[in-house]
Amino acid sequence: MARFSVHFKTILTLSWRNLWRNRRRTAIMLGAISVGVWAMIFMTALMRGMVDDMLNQGIRNLPGHVQIQHPEFLDDPNVVNSIDEAQGALLAALQDDGTRVWANRIRVPAVIASERESRGINLVGIEPLSEADITGLPGQIAEGRFLESNDDKGLVIGAKLAERLETRLGKRVVVMSQDPDNNIAERGFRVVGIYRAELAAQEEFNVYAARATLQKLLKIEGRVSQIVLVDDDYRDVELLYQRIAQAAPEGLEVKPWYEIDTYLAVMFNMMDGFVLVWVVIIFLALSFGLVNTLVMAIFERIREIGLIQALGMRPGLIVYQILLESLLLLLIGLFTGNLLALITIRPLEDGLDVSIVAEGMAMMGAGSVIYPNLTLYDVVLANVVVVLLGILTSILPAWRASQLDPVRALNTH
Repeated sequence: MARFSVHFKTILTLSWRNLWRNRRRTAIMLGAISVGVWAMIFMTALMRGMVDDMLNQGIRNLPGHVQIQHPEFLDDPNVVNSIDEAQGALLAALQDDGTRVWANRIRVPAVIASERESRGINLVGIEPLSEADITGLPGQIAEGRFLESNDDKGLVIGAKLAERLETRLGKRVVVMSQDPDNNIAERGFRVVGIYRAELAAQEEFNVYAARATLQKLLKIEGRVSQIVLVDDDYRDVELLYQRIAQAAPEGLEVKPWYEIDTYLAVMFNMMDGFVLVWVVIIFLALSFGLVNTLVMAIFERIREIGLIQALGMRPGLIVYQILLESLLLLLIGLFTGNLLALITIRPLEDGLDVSIVAEGMAMMGAGSVIYPNLTLYDVVLANVVVVLLGILTSILPAWRASQLDPVRALNTH
């Protein structure tokens, strides 16, 4: 053990000194590694933030984290496929402390008409108090007010829809849908609020009214289209889903968000794979510089390597020394790159405004502000991949150095 310690200290000293024999080349390589690591972590944090925003926007918009509905509702969102409001064991499970917030919802296709235009819409009957915690809709009101109670007689529409209908705050519009008997259910509503969503597409289709008001209009008192639950983290809803599924009576369908919206589920599952691929691609670009640096360093020290071989250093220790040089280079670059990433990401935690490409972001389902999400997993993954691939990349130059013939090496000029 003592002998190994002496060898390690000696080789570490030699590796450190050799690293700085050509300061300019080492500095350039350190700069490349640092910038590469910074790019890995910074871009990954931006991508994480964008994907998180897309998932949260999509999940909070209507599906929620867990959803209870009629088994045929998702395929046919008709008023006929409604369910009773929560009661008994299901109500007890919903009111349990394990559920952060839940709400009854009515969601039916409808037509809205102003004095000049008419449009097909998604008519949503909500419970105003709960909706604030589920979608944050009250905070999106740009004009007027939000719905105040379950019996509110007003209507909240999007700014884009108001523009299409050529109507405005305070004007009356007519909403038409069907009741369970397939009769036309229509009623005049006054526009009491206009909202602006982060995703402009939502403004054209989602129209909000009070739940009890819609129940009377559609003649479904005591019944709703869905019961929506929202937990603290969309990544961890399995326990909530299992608990609600056990409490739900037969004939109801309980689904987590990743089964309701498979597109969002695919985005979520692809993210970790994307991070790994991104890190590997960046490192492949760095590896050419790393190999070049090590090979040039070996060429400059051929006589020196031949001398230490002649003095009795085993080939294995030469490989050890070259790999240690590579490891030191990687560790310094990693430290600098991680520090740069932390310094540049922290000021952006309040949001990075990308409204200049808002339309493109909206097409992907993301808002115009990105909140970078720096996770420990991504930082550790980037560092581990760089170290492992860096050592693997350095093995060939180290092995070639260990195979030099001492006599020929000493006669090299």
